[in-house]
Formats: sequence, structure tokens, C-alpha cells
Amino acid sequence: MLSVAISGALQGIEAVGVAVEVNSGEEGEPTAVIVGLPTTAVKESKDRVYSALTNSGFETPFRRMTINLAPGHLRKEGALYDLPIALGVLAATGQAPLEDLEDYLIAGELSLSGETRPVRGGLALATLAREMGKRGVLLPEKTAREAALVEGVPVYPVRSLDEAIRFLTGVSPIAPLGGGLEMWTAERAEQRATEHDFAEVKGQHSVRRAVEVAVAGAHNILLIGPPGSGKSMIAKRIPTIMPDLLPEEYLEILRIYSASGKTLEMDGLVVRRPFRSPHHTISDVGLIGGGSVPGPGEISLAHNGVLFLDELPEFQRRTLEVLRQPLEDGEVTISRSAGRITLPAQFMLVAAMNPSPDGYGKEGTRSTAAQIQRYRSRVSGPLLDRIDLHVEAPALSVSELRTARPGESSAVIRARVQAARDRQAARFRKDRAKVNAHMTPRLIRKYCTITNDQGNLLEAAMERLRLSARAYDRVLKVARTIADLDGKEAIETPHLLEAIQYRSLDRDAVL
Repeated sequence: MLSVAISGALQGIEAVGVAVEVNSGEEGEPTAVIVGLPTTAVKESKDRVYSALTNSGFETPFRRMTINLAPGHLRKEGALYDLPIALGVLAATGQAPLEDLEDYLIAGELSLSGETRPVRGGLALATLAREMGKRGVLLPEKTAREAALVEGVPVYPVRSLDEAIRFLTGVSPIAPLGGGLEMWTAERAEQRATEHDFAEVKGQHSVRRAVEVAVAGAHNILLIGPPGSGKSMIAKRIPTIMPDLLPEEYLEILRIYSASGKTLEMDGLVVRRPFRSPHHTISDVGLIGGGSVPGPGEISLAHNGVLFLDELPEFQRRTLEVLRQPLEDGEVTISRSAGRITLPAQFMLVAAMNPSPDGYGKEGTRSTAAQIQRYRSRVSGPLLDRIDLHVEAPALSVSELRTARPGESSAVIRARVQAARDRQAARFRKDRAKVNAHMTPRLIRKYCTITNDQGNLLEAAMERLRLSARAYDRVLKVARTIADLDGKEAIETPHLLEAIQYRSLDRDAVL
């Protein structure tokens, strides 16, 4: 007897359909053969399934069972096929009348007792079920809670194999989960009270201004200063002045984290933009993603949020260079023997570094000029070109720390940032770009027009600082953002001068 259950396989952050075909052969030794390009974890599924069947009150079939995971060319990994295989075995051996088995998309790991355990990719699986027109999705309870964020398909949480069978046979109905997207908006105000706040940052007014400009246009920024100048402190507060997440941005983030095996309870993902701060020993695979079965890396986990690289020159040069393409395209394509996937990576890069190997600037450093040059040259020119703002963060004296008044709160800064973003949204309503940092050359020519005098000023600055053509475009983008913060329709000379100022460290302080 043949039965078919429907499940899915993760490909990056997407899911593709997998048919779990179970054929019951002749009686004899209770053997099960799994075919369809399974990994070791999938091959071990038969042992978990047979134990779960026995401990759930069913019989282990004394016959040869052939389990095919179709399509055969697609690599299958993980334990998410345990539940559909178990249900398929029961249907194929006639132990449970599961006539509507193919109407649902089913995934879940089984314990030896028959209880379900969460699996990765709940959001992707629910989205796949909606696209396939299924009546619903059966998932372990924790996975179902995140899958319920997808509208248009009922999500049924099942705590055990027995509960899944009772639901599919109509013995015990299960109420589908709902109301997913409403919970994060309800919790946003409460969780903001526990966030870091810019009011805690003393002094550093020029750095605070540069950060506000960077966030307003989603520009990348580099902070250069000695230890203790507040670089990391400021960076950690950047998400608190970013605009609130839109529902579609929120779902994009959760799909990435779900595919990485993280749940809603981790990292406050329900209400916060991501803030990722990998250690400088990270590999290029850990940063951009990959592995034997390609998956998201740190730059994808920072999608719609902040990627903070502290001690930038300490990262391996090869690791830093892989950032160049994602910074331009907002996505990363990974090719491996197991397949080729494209992952979103639209993040704001915030980097920090010391001005010299010993951490001190021109005053107080014991490093020689040659040592400083070697240290600073670890950051390549092409990567530096892709960082829009370079800002010095000077050390504060003890008296400044004692007497400095609290700065503006994150809420006040965020209101100005939101107003600037609203102007950009109105400007780009018919374009693919949504913020100034993502403008194409065509959009730059259209929205970043400058006068002849301003052009001469910018040309002189480029010659003096030896800026590249890419840096020229980025100066115009930053100037456009400063004008948006100022509520101006046209770029004025003060806006252009401020934008040029943020490139002055290209040669003097970094290269």
C-alpha cells in the first residue's frame, strides 16, 4: 500500500515542496530504506520514527518499507521529515485512516516518546503551504508560533505524533494559531523602555550628528577613535534611532532567522531591528554564509538592521573583501555543490577602528609612521570607498565626562530620522530604491542635482582628497540625506560641505 505526505526542504531562506512517499512491501524483517538524496540525519529518521510509533501505541510494521523523498535530485537534511514519515507509515500499513494526508504540509522532529520537537524554517514552510494551496500546516508548537505570522494559511500546532493523528482523523480538532503580526506592535513600546538610549552618550556631538545622517539615509559609517571614546557605545544605540520595522521588513528578518534555527524568543526579534557584532576572528563563510548546505551568514542575519565590525583592521583582509559585493547589491549569492542560493543582505555597516596599532591618535601614540601605515592599510581602498561617512571620535577628558549634560534621547533623534525617511519614501515611491544610500546612478542624476559652483567645489575636494568616482556618488547621496534632514528640496552648499567633510579621513586618517 502506498501513501503520500507533503513536506518541504529549505533552500537558503526559501522552502521547496517535498513529497514523502511511503510504500509498504512484503511482510518480514522490519526494515526501512530511505531514498531521495538524504543526509545522515534523515537516514536516522527511521529509528526515531519506529520508536515513536511504538511509544505512541502503534505497531512497528514487520515488513519492508521504502520511503522516497521526491524530487530525488534535491538534497534533504535535518529531522523535519520525522513526522510526515511516521504519518506515511501509519497510512501505508492501514493503522490510521489518513485520507486527507496530502491536503496538509507537515514537518517536525520526533522524540523517541512520540513528542514533537521544533525545526528550522517555520515561516518558509508556511509560505510554501500557502503557495501550494494547502488546507493548513502541521508543525511542532514552537515552530508553529512563528509560522502563524504568515497570513492566508491555517497553522496547527501539534505536540505529539498521537495528537497529529487524532487531528487528521477528525477525533480531536485543533484551533489554528493566529494574530501573529499584532503581537510585535503591541510589545514595541514596552520593550523600548529596556533599550539603550542615546541620552546616555556624553559629548561626541559631531559623532552623534554623523550617525544621525547615516541612519537617515541608510549610509555605511566608519568611526575612528582611541579606546574609550564611545565608539561601541554609540554603535549599540544605532538601532534605537532607526525607523520602526514595517510588517514586510519584519517578516523578511524572521524568515532569515527561522531558516538559521533561531526562534521568536531569541534576541528580541519580535520588536527590534537586528544588531550583529561578529568577532574579528570570524571566517568569510561565517560572515557571508555558506557551508555544505548553504545557509545565512552574519550579513544576512543583519538584514534590515546593523552589522557592527569592531576593530575593523583586525579582521582578515580576505574576510573584509567579501563584503564588497553585498554592500553594492544588497544580497549575496552563494554557490556550493549542494546548490546555489541568493540571500538578502541589505544592512547598514557600522565599523570602528583605532587610529593606530596602540590605540592612540597623533598625540600620545608610540607607534612609528610605518607601523601606523601598515595598520591602516589593512582596510583596502575599494572597501573604504563603500563606506559613506568616516568620522573621528576623539577621547573625552575626565572633566568632560563629569560635567557633560545628557544628549538628546533616541526618541527625539528617531523622529527626525523618520521625517527624513518619509521624504525619501515619497521621492522614491515609483522607484526600486527606498532610501538615499540605494540610489542608482540614474536616480543620483535625477535627485542630486547641484549648481555649477557646487560642482566646482566638489571637483576641488575630489582632487585634494583623491576620491574615486564611487566616492563622488556617495558624497552626493550623503548631501541629499543632509538636505532631507534639513527639510530642503534642493542640495545647498552647506549640505555639500558637510558631506565632503565626512570623506576627509579617506587619505589622512585611514590610508
